[in-house]
Amino acid sequence: MHKDAELIARLGGPTKVAEALGFDKAQGGTQRVQNWLARGIPAAVKLQRPDLFLVDAEGRSLLDV
Repeated sequence: MHKDAELIARLGGPTKVAEALGFDKAQGGTQRVQNWLARGIPAAVKLQRPDLFLVDAEGRSLLDV
């Protein structure tokens, strides 16, 4: 499984991640995140929400090195 796919699963799946990002379900927000399971999370999105995406498996920030 792709590392980004593992992260999305750990965050509760595509629907939960789409909701956390404020994506509209009616406009395909969940499908957008679903696509990331294969393609990976875009770098711009990771940088916009480091609290969600730039953390290790224990939830610690990867920016605090």
